[in-house]
Amino acid sequence: MGVELTLTQALLLLGAAVLAAVVLHGWWQTRRLRPKAAAVAVEPGLAATASERQEPSLGASPEADDTQPDLSAARMPQRQVPRLDALIDALVPLALDAPVAGEAVLAHLPPTRRAGSKPFYIEGLDTETGEWEPPSPGRRYGELQAGVQMANRGGALNEIEYSEFVQKVQVFADALGATPDAPDMLDVVARARELDGLTSPLDAQLTLTLKSNGVSWSVGYIHQCAARHGFLAGTVPGRMVVPAAEDFAPPMLALSVDAQAALAALGPDPQAAAVRSFTLSLDVPQTARSAEPYPAWHRAATALADDMDATVVDDHGAPLPLAAFASIAQELEELYDKLEALDLAAGSPAARRLFS
Repeated sequence: MGVELTLTQALLLLGAAVLAAVVLHGWWQTRRLRPKAAAVAVEPGLAATASERQEPSLGASPEADDTQPDLSAARMPQRQVPRLDALIDALVPLALDAPVAGEAVLAHLPPTRRAGSKPFYIEGLDTETGEWEPPSPGRRYGELQAGVQMANRGGALNEIEYSEFVQKVQVFADALGATPDAPDMLDVVARARELDGLTSPLDAQLTLTLKSNGVSWSVGYIHQCAARHGFLAGTVPGRMVVPAAEDFAPPMLALSVDAQAALAALGPDPQAAAVRSFTLSLDVPQTARSAEPYPAWHRAATALADDMDATVVDDHGAPLPLAAFASIAQELEELYDKLEALDLAAGSPAARRLFS
């Protein structure tokens, strides 16, 4: 009986060991194949460089683990949503009988928030913070307001555009049981024309051309030279940009090659797309004076001309002397002062919207 008992125990121990090995192997396989979500969340810089950047998250998932802090939101740059500004928007208050949920507001927003060539926006007064903000889920709003931009580079808001805006706001208000109080159309249109008249003369977009002194250039060669001076490939073929220091801001400088040549350069024979010139531009109202965009524009033009054996010329093909750059710089300082006097400093959110 002693030998039989020992054999039974040995068999039991062996079976337990095999079973433990099987369970351990299954656990390891499951762990090894599990998606490594945490590694993706902490990858630096991906959100900032994606074209044209990822939209920020509206909130944490209800299934999120509260014990694991979500650090990805702190790393991701947040897109700045345009805010209503009485200086450049015609505002329409929307009175409510009772606070409404952000989800309800979002559900009834007009599918397209444009009236002709003019964008419009809707905001809510948060009952908890007392701040006006773009509608968000999980919030409640005691008041709403809509506003249409009164001018942009397409001109002043006209009667047809304002009527379209009011009609879309009325449909939105009816869906929420709100009461809109739209200002008189003639008054709004008159204000829009006045704003356009004041600001149109201050809209400066500087462009110069670099023209080859000798051989033609391939598009790839131009891009190679520009990359050495801080230019990055843009979203449009043949376009490169010097990005702004702040996330989601318009680029400081733009370099453009003939579009047909740029597309041909993507074909089977890139060397066949040869050009003898390209442009370098600066959209003045889009970048703050403190960022010194004009000196950067001048330096880039000079450096590229030296590297590529090119001449800097104006729209008429005449060479631009140093004295011309000095004169332009002085005029720009005066323009910056005038924009600031109108509370439309270059690079401010209102200026970027107005001059777009």
